[in-house]
Amino acid sequence: MILNEKIKAAEVQLTGINGEDLGIVATKEALQMAKELRVDLVCLSLLSSPPLCQLVSRSDYKQQVVAESAKNRKAEKGAKVKEIRLSAFTEDHDYDTKKRQAERILSAGDSVQLIVRLEKKESKEAKQLVEQLVRDLAHCGKQDKGIQVSGKQVMAVMLPI
Repeated sequence: MILNEKIKAAEVQLTGINGEDLGIVATKEALQMAKELRVDLVCLSLLSSPPLCQLVSRSDYKQQVVAESAKNRKAEKGAKVKEIRLSAFTEDHDYDTKKRQAERILSAGDSVQLIVRLEKKESKEAKQLVEQLVRDLAHCGKQDKGIQVSGKQVMAVMLPI
């Protein structure tokens, strides 16, 4: 972050405190305006000619930079996949609890992997349970692929909307 007298360009493309375009101004004149308004002259980009500068309160600018970097870090990490396990013969109360838990995860922006473990030959019931859960969660998430039935489990992945 280049501030005030550290800006070496002869003239700058200046933006005011409220975002209004003030045009191309001599650097000395821009510094004088900043002193009169008791703000800082901040260089936003050195890539253009003349460089883009803005009149900003230093604390506001730092808060903006910190918020932007936090947002970028979160975007880099990506969404987590959280697993919710059920059994094929889950009772209504337990089903509602697991559904609320999945809704909370999806609304937070993470993916949910719904897994129903099979004990005997209950794949039909397990698949129906997962289908019902996918239908009930359609308002806050969408199904990634189809429902996968493998040897010991039935699985579906829900992505946040």
